[in-house]
Amino acid sequence: MSTTDNNGPFPSTDDDTRPLPSAGDGDGDGDGSVSSHGNDSGVASSVGAEVNLPRVPLALTAVRAGAALVAVVALGVTLWGGIEERGAALAFAVLIGMGELARWSGAEERESAPLAAAGALAYALLGENAGHPTHDGVPQIVAVVTAASLLGCVPHVAKGRGPTADHLTRRVLTVAFAAVCFQPLYNQGRLAEWVATGPAYAALVVALLLLTALWDAVLAAAMAHARTRWPFGPLLRDELRSTLGIGSAVCATGAVMALAVAVAGLWALPVFSLPLLLTQLSFRRYAAVRTTYRQTIASLARATEIAGYTPPGHARRVAALSRAVGRELGLSGPELTILEYAALMHDIGQLSLVDPVPAGATAALAPAEQRRIALLGGAVVRQTGVAAAVAVVVERQADPYREQPVSASIVRAVNAYEETAGEAGPEGPLRALEELRLGTARDYRPEVVESLARVLARDGLTLPLVG
Repeated sequence: MSTTDNNGPFPSTDDDTRPLPSAGDGDGDGDGSVSSHGNDSGVASSVGAEVNLPRVPLALTAVRAGAALVAVVALGVTLWGGIEERGAALAFAVLIGMGELARWSGAEERESAPLAAAGALAYALLGENAGHPTHDGVPQIVAVVTAASLLGCVPHVAKGRGPTADHLTRRVLTVAFAAVCFQPLYNQGRLAEWVATGPAYAALVVALLLLTALWDAVLAAAMAHARTRWPFGPLLRDELRSTLGIGSAVCATGAVMALAVAVAGLWALPVFSLPLLLTQLSFRRYAAVRTTYRQTIASLARATEIAGYTPPGHARRVAALSRAVGRELGLSGPELTILEYAALMHDIGQLSLVDPVPAGATAALAPAEQRRIALLGGAVVRQTGVAAAVAVVVERQADPYREQPVSASIVRAVNAYEETAGEAGPEGPLRALEELRLGTARDYRPEVVESLARVLARDGLTLPLVG
């Protein structure tokens, strides 16, 4: 249900999220993107080390299995007892199915099918239909939403762009949560005793939707934590922040649909679906602008490679590994975006040099020369129109770590690691980390170095960990 971060001028790359698309170099994954953000695993292989194949964590498997069990039980109960209010069930099934058909295939947003989500929530909170009480029940609601979502996904699956298991898991568990909170109270007459009708009833529906949104955010963060082992707190914070985007529109539309159907009947569904469809169209156009922005930054980052100043793929490897370290340190979505853009452009100052640095390895240069190149890079970044915060990180990457922002410390440490590990053969990762730890007195922030070690160890490298 949640979608985007409110990042101001910075396009989000969170979520889930996909990383920056490449500008066409050969170390991408086929669709022009950096190694997946699902585990940031490709960054370890860039230094020639062996990486274990990813496995689905046990906790995530348990959550998916629980959602599947809920769906199967709901379908079985519904088929055994028959469908109540068939007209309403069919109408909401069509709405949810159409919402899935219109889903944003390949979207970066956390909720790529907002119309389906709003319809599912409205059905879970449906109490009356044109003034007549409904008695759909929790099993039927879950069964209808599950069946409609699966049917609506068929064309996308046939094209190889189907939703993930996590998407369907969240849909089932979120709708089940909303229905369990509302339907038993309504069918037993408790709601009529407490709030009757009018503004109090509408306020209760909105409150239940807010509670459902909180449940969805916690569920999404927990699943992401189980899948990636990133810190739970920042993940939850980003999920809650994202609710202010199209997630709030989904909640509002779900509430309005449920209240409108109670008064005007099922004809209210198409009427109140139109604004959300227009909102979805606007987000698609916004995403197209963001994609162009990202591609521009990726192209600028490749300028040093094309000119022969840095090895091919160096900027993208540093960006992917920097983002993973930032995640490990608990940076928020907007901070990760700034970090990733700065990491992509951290060597752009070398374009101003008359004589290229051998292999583009700036970590071995004298501190004064490193700072000069960093300042030149910051000046270039400012001239490109990229956000000033990115230029600050590029400018400060050569400063002593006690004077640096965390993002600049990450870029510096990861760049030094990548340069050293790439030159030292099979023992490169261990040697690079050893050199970074020896430099923690002045050059490298200790917590950044240890976070880098944890990221590499998690991705399958055998590394000595401290503490």
